[in-house]
Amino acid sequence: MPQGILAVVRLPKWNEGDILAQARVLGVYGERLQDPTNVGTIIRTAAGLGLSGVWLSSNSVDCFHPKVVRGTAGAILALPVFQGAELSSLSASGCVLYAAVVSSPEACDLRSITGRAPRSIIAVGNESQGLLPASIAAASRTYSIPLVRGIDSLNVATTAAISSYYFSGLPIAR
Repeated sequence: MPQGILAVVRLPKWNEGDILAQARVLGVYGERLQDPTNVGTIIRTAAGLGLSGVWLSSNSVDCFHPKVVRGTAGAILALPVFQGAELSSLSASGCVLYAAVVSSPEACDLRSITGRAPRSIIAVGNESQGLLPASIAAASRTYSIPLVRGIDSLNVATTAAISSYYFSGLPIAR
């Protein structure tokens, strides 16, 4: 049920070049994310953990969809969010990509990563299909979050939250 709240706000305009020019970057890239509540949760978590920004592929839900905005609890106005992002442009900007995948022989356990690049992007994919093969291939490192037997995967917002928390606490590799 609507809460009966109405506000008029100016949409934030963030300069992606300024964010990507920083010496230290930690962000989340969401590829083909369709569920607005997941995207809202990812944005709110990224803001709460002090990440640099969230990048969403062009085929993700609009970051100003009413359910996304509601899920961010206002964080959409405080954290840079870039719609229509390309993973290749993040790589070209010198960011190191870490791809979250469902357990695979090539993926390491998240807990085995003991340091991160100064400019790091965590890539998470579509709720049911994950990241595209090309996105996985572009990653410097693929990892999975170990789960107990019988549980195949986590919700994408949960994966992004666990990953963001973990990576935000890692020392910067030199």
